[in-house]
Amino acid sequence: MFITSRLTPNGVKMLHRMALRVLPSLSLTVTEASLRKKKRLVMFVLGLAAFGVYRLAKYLVPLSDPMVLLLVSGGVAAWTSLVAYRIGRAVSWPTMIQQDRHRVLAWLAGWIGFVYGVQLSLLVLALLWLVGYDYLAHPDGPAMMAIIISCTAVARDAFEIGHVRSVAMMGRPFPTFPDGAALRAMIGDHSVQLGPWVMAGLVVGALGAWPASMISPSYVAALIQLTTITALGGTVALFAYFGGFRSTTSWLQGLVETNAGELVKYWWWPGLAFTSTYYLVVMGALLFLVRQPTISTLQAAVSGAIVTAMMAVYCYYLGYRRSIEAKQGLGVSGAVLRCPFVMGMLGKSPSAVITASVALKSKVS
Repeated sequence: MFITSRLTPNGVKMLHRMALRVLPSLSLTVTEASLRKKKRLVMFVLGLAAFGVYRLAKYLVPLSDPMVLLLVSGGVAAWTSLVAYRIGRAVSWPTMIQQDRHRVLAWLAGWIGFVYGVQLSLLVLALLWLVGYDYLAHPDGPAMMAIIISCTAVARDAFEIGHVRSVAMMGRPFPTFPDGAALRAMIGDHSVQLGPWVMAGLVVGALGAWPASMISPSYVAALIQLTTITALGGTVALFAYFGGFRSTTSWLQGLVETNAGELVKYWWWPGLAFTSTYYLVVMGALLFLVRQPTISTLQAAVSGAIVTAMMAVYCYYLGYRRSIEAKQGLGVSGAVLRCPFVMGMLGKSPSAVITASVALKSKVS
């Protein structure tokens, strides 16, 4: 219980992103064709506004300082989250404040805005470092990308959360709201079941750093560490997902009964995608906040252990919440959902998705 609670503080950072795509009730709500068009427009406009802020901040504050850059990026993301959320809510500012109260808005601006924005900025800086574009040596380009990319991603997610909240306020219940409350409740109820997955994540994640230990510290070693930790962490995340989904039976049974093509999709997203994302965030913090010249084997082992254990908890949670929706009649075919269950239907037949969404709404009405 102590270990898992340490891995999941009062805020779930990128877990909301996974929940918005993995859980059917949320995914079908935020991927309707008309909503996607509006969301892209919101992202474009707020991204353009973030570019304007960058141009202004460039002359007012030293964006070559990592801490200043992250504060600016986090501040822009916090403002962006509130604006995008209000657009998704489709109500006026006074109505939104009256209905959602300060607790919801503080969570949104603090975690979905500031913290998530800082994480995404570190991710961008780490990726650029891996391809030889060091922010400390060439600050202008990476600083601009860190602010704009984090802003557009925050705008996308805050808009979707706002839309979910709007639909909920109109009377449609959601088994899971992506604010972390269900995660904290699950940790209290499933601490015994989570223990082995956390331990497996700690061990496997640490082992992922050692294949590169024979290479002298360099970009190549860091890239190998990223690759091996991502592959092993994604695998643990996949198994943990079925552990949560099949919490009353064997998770191996879930693997055997699932189509191989679907397993690859689950492994890829959210397993590999978010294991690498979290690890890159840690890399960014070590390189630009702690000012390490490169990532040592010990640092990679500790980082990989923490990231993989956290992904095990998160994916167990996603599987558990998915099982709850299935029991409530909200489960839908993987062919209807986006990542990680996408099978091309969204791009080829939007009408099929809308039909499935309408059918889902009629079930919960």
